[in-house]
Amino acid sequence: MAETRTEALHRNAKGLDIQAPEAILASLADAQVEAAKAVRSAIPSIAKAAEIIADRLNGGGRLAYAAAGSSGLMALADALELPGTFGIERDRIAILIAGGDEAFHTLAGGPEDDTEEAAAAIASAGIGKGDCLIAVSASGTTPYAVRAIEEAARRGAATIGIANNRGSALLQRAGTAILLETPPEVIAGSTRMGAGTAQKIALNMLSTLTAVYLGHVHDGYMVNLMADNIKLRDRAARIVAAVSGRGRDEAAQLLEKSGGAVKTAILLAAGADNADAARKILEGTGQKLRPALSALEHDPEKWNPLFGKDRARTKK
Repeated sequence: MAETRTEALHRNAKGLDIQAPEAILASLADAQVEAAKAVRSAIPSIAKAAEIIADRLNGGGRLAYAAAGSSGLMALADALELPGTFGIERDRIAILIAGGDEAFHTLAGGPEDDTEEAAAAIASAGIGKGDCLIAVSASGTTPYAVRAIEEAARRGAATIGIANNRGSALLQRAGTAILLETPPEVIAGSTRMGAGTAQKIALNMLSTLTAVYLGHVHDGYMVNLMADNIKLRDRAARIVAAVSGRGRDEAAQLLEKSGGAVKTAILLAAGADNADAARKILEGTGQKLRPALSALEHDPEKWNPLFGKDRARTKK
């Protein structure tokens, strides 16, 4: 088998174990930065993948992640944060990790070779037509990830592959391939380091752009967050205040009226008659806040404090 970049020896690895601690750490830090830079060349494919995911979610489909080992941890971190950050329902997300729940305790290597487990996990999760699967593997050859993407495609799901080796099986089988061509690891083959860093960045970018497409981001604010603790409730109030121009206390009151929905509260501040009316406006704009605000702005029967004038009184 030909040596891949993720298994090759890094140029600074010679004599690593006898270098000063500061020198070792400097090499490790520099390698992480270099790996992160590799993500930039993948921007076009990440943008394409995000559009596909958003289309599937908008159509009522689900998003699944499949991976093993360190790549599985990167996928898990991204998937688990989508509901809280962007308000994507938890039942719309499936997380398939080689080894199942036991992997969270041992992260054993054996399960990553279990192709039958991968196929069974896809079937059990009900992944198929209308859904989207993201499979992640540093080498791009992990049997679990490759079989998962094959099975998902066979069942009609859109497939996205993320790998760190050019021409790998995972990228060849994916409907949309995201190559993160990171340099060799300072510790050869330890892809939890540079390759994992690049995967984490790419997944963050992918899910965030998906949220933008879905209308869950407005001017850099997460306007569809799930405010289920003290910190997030405070953040939600600050977002409503910042976007609407209202005070913090009034923003909190508007959130109460909206049932905790940030977009709805902002539309109430912008002149929507009530929460139901605000929700109907959002339905008409595909849950996108900016066109919803524009719709209120151009309704001459509404007074919109965001624009500082009573259009109903000034209407000719």
